[in-house]
Amino acid sequence: MVRKSLRLCVTLALALGTAAAGDKPAVPGISGLSAAQIVDRNVAARGGLQAWRAVHTMLLAGKVGAGGNRRATLSVPNPDKKTLGSIAPQRPAEEVQLPFRMELERPRKMRFELDFNGKTAVQVYDGSNGWKLRPFLNRLEVEPYTAEELKIASTQADLDGPLVDYAAKGSSVALDGMEKVEGRDTYKLKLTMKNGQVTHVWIDAQTFLETKIEGQPRRLDGTYHPVEVYFRDFRTVEGLQIPFVLETKVLPVEKTALGLRDTPVPVEKTILDKVVVNPKLEESRFTKPNVGAAVSGKSGTIPGKS
Repeated sequence: MVRKSLRLCVTLALALGTAAAGDKPAVPGISGLSAAQIVDRNVAARGGLQAWRAVHTMLLAGKVGAGGNRRATLSVPNPDKKTLGSIAPQRPAEEVQLPFRMELERPRKMRFELDFNGKTAVQVYDGSNGWKLRPFLNRLEVEPYTAEELKIASTQADLDGPLVDYAAKGSSVALDGMEKVEGRDTYKLKLTMKNGQVTHVWIDAQTFLETKIEGQPRRLDGTYHPVEVYFRDFRTVEGLQIPFVLETKVLPVEKTALGLRDTPVPVEKTILDKVVVNPKLEESRFTKPNVGAAVSGKSGTIPGKS
C-alpha cells in the first residue's frame, strides 16, 4: 500500500505540470515542430508558464483504486505430491475505491492520506525526510521511509512538473518522433533528469495536452513490468488544465521470473473530486504525523483555500 501510494504521489505530481519552454531542436514531428515548440504549445494549452509558476501549494482529493486483482493465482510444482499447488490465495477481483487527499507545497513537500476501514494511513515527505503511519496493518507507530521509499519520493516532480525551468534543474528534453496513442497522433518527448533518469511523455498533436506518461516500473511475480499512466478528463481549475482521471496500466511481459506466461493486470483508476490551487497549508502538515489522529480517522480534513 505504501509503495502504491508513493507511486500515485509521483504520478499526480507529474500530471500536474509537464509544461515548459525552450530546448534544442530534435527530430521534427509531422508539423515540423521541434521539442521546444511542442513544449511551448503544451505550456499554452495547460494555462501558461507564468500561471504555473504562480502555484505554490495544491490540494487534491478523490478516490484511488486499491486491492483489485484479476490475475490468475500462480501455481508451481509441489515437490511432495508432484502436482501443481497455489503459492498464494485468491485475491479480490474488483478494486475498492478508497478516499485520499494529497497536499503539495514547494519544494517537493507532500502529505498523503488514505482512508481505509475507519482509519487513516498517512505519508509525509518534507523534501528530505519521510514518515509513514499504517494503522490498517495494526502498526500504530510512525515509521521512517526506507531507503527505497526515499528514492521514490525524491523523484516526484515539483508543482510545476519536470519540464518547467528544466534547464535550471539540470534536465534535458528531446523529441523521439511520433506515435499513435489510442488512434491519435502524439509527440513522444524524452525527458532526461539531472540524475540520469529517463522517462517519456506523449503529447497530443492536436490539443497539445498530455496523453500518457511512463510510470515507475512495477514488480510483479519477481519481474519488473513497464507502466503507462493515461491522463483523461481535463478540466479548468483557476485557469489551469488538470486531468481529473488517471488510468494506470501495467504492461505484460513475455514471461515472468518463474518462467510462466504473464497474465493481464486490470487498469487502476484514480479519480479526482476536488483540486484547490494555492490553499493555505500549515507547515505542521509536512512534519512527522500524529498517531492519534490517524488511528481515529480524523486526520482527513481538507484545508480551505486562502
